[in-house]
Amino acid sequence: MSNKTVAMSNKTSLSGAAGSALVGRYLDILWLEKGLSANTLAAYRRDLEALEAWLTTVGRRLEEVDNALLGDYLSHRLSKNLSARSTRRALSSMRGFYRYLVREGVLDSDPTALLDNPRVGRALPKSLGEEDVEKLLAAPLGDSPLELRDKAMLEVLYATGLRVTELVSLTVGQINTRQGVVRVLGKGSKERLVPLGDEALHHLAVFVRTGRPLLLGAGQGEVLFPSSRGQQMTRQTFWHRIKYWASVAGIDKPLSPHTLRHAFATHLLNHGADLRVVQLLLGHSDLSTTQIYTHIAQSRMKELLASHHPRG
Repeated sequence: MSNKTVAMSNKTSLSGAAGSALVGRYLDILWLEKGLSANTLAAYRRDLEALEAWLTTVGRRLEEVDNALLGDYLSHRLSKNLSARSTRRALSSMRGFYRYLVREGVLDSDPTALLDNPRVGRALPKSLGEEDVEKLLAAPLGDSPLELRDKAMLEVLYATGLRVTELVSLTVGQINTRQGVVRVLGKGSKERLVPLGDEALHHLAVFVRTGRPLLLGAGQGEVLFPSSRGQQMTRQTFWHRIKYWASVAGIDKPLSPHTLRHAFATHLLNHGADLRVVQLLLGHSDLSTTQIYTHIAQSRMKELLASHHPRG
């Protein structure tokens, strides 16, 4: 049998397949051609089965759709308060599926071709006010090695705006106490120098002198902030430590692993820092990534104006 005959036979069998069978064959092709993971394939299946279930309610099958009908489906998703981000992902699944059906001759044209992606607003990062940050930084009061370490880590994090991954992976060699800077290896192995500030330098010096040797024990590791076992701490462990100290400080606001990084950027802008300077300190390659913090800063400025201006 020739390749052309095989292809025609395959198209014929696909044309008569039920919707779920079409989805199954499409996912098999994705697995064979692109080697996608089981989780990714499962996500595609969920998206397409959700579409098929909705089409059933309007008396249509997967291969009996047009641009307008799929547009109605996307509107239906958004009306159910499903996020624009998840709807974009669902549309991506649909695009791949219908392009496959066109390629296999089941459909003559792609019904997703003219559909626009739902706009996804960039989420504002969670941050803390300056008063809450002060309470958080003041929470570790003891002189145990772990408390000295956590105190130094919190101070360094707020002073520099490092990513948590950058913080926990710091080595002794990345700190220059004479110049008061930390050399950071960020995303894409890009290097940047960030000032530490007097408070952070002080608490870092106390920890390195009295707490770090006790955590390392007999070890001679280079990690700056070792765990209780003398090894590099995971970012999850430090996140748990932040939540613990927030609880001690009586802070019940939503937190994220990058809470102090966001506070660092927001508070700098609130006090008049140049956006491009903040971009360099954060290690953002694109200024637009940093600009999201201006929305938070402007919101805070409006609050201050309303509270303190005589005509606010």
